[in-house]
Amino acid sequence: MIATRSLLAAMVLGTAIGASQASAQCSSNTGTCNTTNTASVTVGALVKLGMSSATTALTAPSVTDIEGGVSLDNAGPTFTVKANRSWTLKVKSQNATTFDYVGSDAGVKPIGDLSWATTSGGTYAAITASDATVASGASSNSTTVNSFFRTSWAGGFSAVSNAPGTYSLPIVFTLTAP
Repeated sequence: MIATRSLLAAMVLGTAIGASQASAQCSSNTGTCNTTNTASVTVGALVKLGMSSATTALTAPSVTDIEGGVSLDNAGPTFTVKANRSWTLKVKSQNATTFDYVGSDAGVKPIGDLSWATTSGGTYAAITASDATVASGASSNSTTVNSFFRTSWAGGFSAVSNAPGTYSLPIVFTLTAP
């Protein structure tokens, strides 16, 4: 039984090899023989995202800022987008609800106190833990996308979001070419 299976397997393999060799051969009575080989490659969606800086220093509030409960604007990173098809750049916070806090006064600053925009003084949208579209475009060798941040400060020195310490928020920018 094993010998029969081995013989059958050898015959199938021999037939497959013979068939593939036959398709790559040519014979002619005219002295010319042509065969065709098709070279093929599949190019996937390609994207490249450059970011001008991995950190953004936000302006610390002054006494007057805390008394008045103001918002302070800062330039964020500039992005360079390269893509071989249409693309979308999205933003979200890596944290679900609050900034990371380092300090001894139990500071709690909601992620929504940081907003983003693509133009200085433009329309700002609060950072959330869900993706929000920053920009989109067609295939490009180099598209520049600017970002700006606005930090809102609660009025009053006793607000937990104004406690002394260091507040940081990891922000994720994602480039896709769906």
